[in-house]
Amino acid sequence: MEFLKPIRQRFAVEYDYTLHFTQDVFGADNPLLYELLKDYSSQGKVKLLAVVDDAVSQAHPDLSDKIAAYGKHFADNMVITEVLVVSGGEKAKVDTAHLNAVLEAIDGNRICRHSFVLAIGGGALVDMVGYAAAIAHRGVKLIRIPTTVLSQNDAAVGVKNSVNIFGKKNFLGTFAPPFAIINDSDFLTTLEKRDWVSGIAEAVKVALIKDATFYGYLEANAKALARREMEPMQYLIHRCAELHMQHIAQGGDPFESGSSRPLDFGHWAAHKLEQLTQYELRHGEAVAIGMALDVTYAHLIGMIDATTLERIKTTLTDSGFELKIPIEKGQEDSLLVGLEEFREHLGGELCITLISEIGKKVDVDTIDKETMKKAMWQLNQWS
Repeated sequence: MEFLKPIRQRFAVEYDYTLHFTQDVFGADNPLLYELLKDYSSQGKVKLLAVVDDAVSQAHPDLSDKIAAYGKHFADNMVITEVLVVSGGEKAKVDTAHLNAVLEAIDGNRICRHSFVLAIGGGALVDMVGYAAAIAHRGVKLIRIPTTVLSQNDAAVGVKNSVNIFGKKNFLGTFAPPFAIINDSDFLTTLEKRDWVSGIAEAVKVALIKDATFYGYLEANAKALARREMEPMQYLIHRCAELHMQHIAQGGDPFESGSSRPLDFGHWAAHKLEQLTQYELRHGEAVAIGMALDVTYAHLIGMIDATTLERIKTTLTDSGFELKIPIEKGQEDSLLVGLEEFREHLGGELCITLISEIGKKVDVDTIDKETMKKAMWQLNQWS
């Protein structure tokens, strides 16, 4: 019977997005955002809703006025409908009130699928606003303007958006590439030291799994980075973001349908440590500890030698990280729960990225928990 035969179709969707580098993005003499919108549409004015991290707003008290003035200066092709200031940091992803506030603003400002949401803030704020943009009208246009090292080199340059729920990090989320990302180095100048240092972890991560030459640069410049020297930081951000975006585009699995997640190196422990410390640990601080733990484990199982282990731990500490795991004796199992939660997050099969040498990753599907416990206390004794 003809009407019982299956019907199949196949289609592909092409994505194209660009990471731009600038200074003073909302200065009247900076046409970058104007040009992006001009290239998007010749149909008249485009509406924009700006959502700003409250910490960024406090550090740059004139920012809301500058955004409004920018809209007026380029009024021929844009309308800034509102500048909404909401909480940043991990609380932006934990408390649904912030997500609801963005969704209400999208609705109240009549932001449609041909309008734009500007997400201006750190990685958590960008994650949350990106999720709101992705689910409103099944997707409104998003431009990310990340303001921290971690968001400029990692969190904002990918295709993921998320919020936390059920006590689990990134449990709700989408894969939705932004229209564009704009890195403005001026925002880095007002960062707290912890936020400056925190983002270095993601650069060390991607260097360890992909680029030994880049790792050598980070190793040689670790103390300069800790001193907040801008030139090495700008190179770090550019190269880290480049490697991240190459992985998404050329890795063959941009929406993570498989189990291998090399960009999550060090993250199974990091996500759990964030939760166990009530998010007192910054994400990058937790990733640094997670990487140090996993390379200690890799050494214990004979995957890397002692010299490599020492180099990595020294690079992290020289960059400004504290590597002591914030758990007491007897609490090891509370951290190891993170392995099971990570397995669930991957889709049922455990796949942990380790390294066999600097610049070369290895995926393993089993972790010996007793050896991992030994790694925890060896790392803490070293710290």
